[in-house]
Amino acid sequence: MRRTASLVLLAFAVFCAALSPLLRWYAFPRLAKIPPDEYQTAVLEAAPATLIDYGTMKPRKVPKVSIVQTLRGNVAAAEKTGRTTGRDVVVWDALSYIAGPDGKMVSRIPERYVFDAHSQDPVHSGGEHVDGDAVRRDGIEFKWPFLTEKRDYRYFDAQTRTSAPIHYKGTRTFRGLEVYYFEQTIPWTKVPLPKTMPVDGVTPEAVRKAGTSRWYTTKRMFWVEPATGAPVNGEEIHREELRGGTLLGDRDKVTVFSGHVKMREDYIKHTVDLVSSQRQLVLLLTSYLPWGLLTLGGGLFALALWLEARSRRPRPAAAAGTSAAEPVVSGSS
Repeated sequence: MRRTASLVLLAFAVFCAALSPLLRWYAFPRLAKIPPDEYQTAVLEAAPATLIDYGTMKPRKVPKVSIVQTLRGNVAAAEKTGRTTGRDVVVWDALSYIAGPDGKMVSRIPERYVFDAHSQDPVHSGGEHVDGDAVRRDGIEFKWPFLTEKRDYRYFDAQTRTSAPIHYKGTRTFRGLEVYYFEQTIPWTKVPLPKTMPVDGVTPEAVRKAGTSRWYTTKRMFWVEPATGAPVNGEEIHREELRGGTLLGDRDKVTVFSGHVKMREDYIKHTVDLVSSQRQLVLLLTSYLPWGLLTLGGGLFALALWLEARSRRPRPAAAAGTSAAEPVVSGSS
């Protein structure tokens, strides 16, 4: 009976030991994916800020500038790209909508971002763009990979249409979560004007004909939860200028926008709550279940060996009262 039990336990131990790496290295890459129909909205604010008045072409102080960032999963485009590439692909149609203190549009910049649903690596299958300009992304944008590492990554900058390192700066605690802090600084760079402008007659073509160019610099900061790779907070110290040309009169440059852009508090709270719940699912597949099964398998294996050893142990001698009978001695009467 003990030998049968030890064999059953040994079988369960082997099953648990085999299932542990399968969950981590086989199931996790296939289950942890960005859904193709993802929809996210975040509102960031710079308060106060400096903003150009295109009517007078002069900067003015304003109490607040709002940036609404929307990410919408394009399921039809993702399925089409997936059939072409043979990969699980996500297509995000993104929009950055900048509004002044009166709520009126300052600029709007659409994007299309195509990437692998698990690794977040860009997928170059056509259709990638920023404000209608075709791009070929190198590195990540919007989201870090699952199980983010303590290292630098390449991060795509939509203004310059190029990628540059974003540097890991250490581990911090943010709203009760352990996060990795990243920074990227883009030096002053000449960038295209948005194709949609808030004032009639002020177009990219008209600005170029006037010999005026747009320049931009920013310090970008992210607090990233490493298990999910999701930023729980983001900030930018952002500046834009118009330089040169007849459009500015006798001035060499004019500030278009300047401000410290921060995520609005209600969106921070919503993001932290959402990421905290998703973090547990990722850790379940990468840590809790694999290590738990491995520990259980080791315990079952040890118990099976113990039962097997007991089954092979000699039985104890019979009690004295039931010992072998004394020899019979025959004799004559």
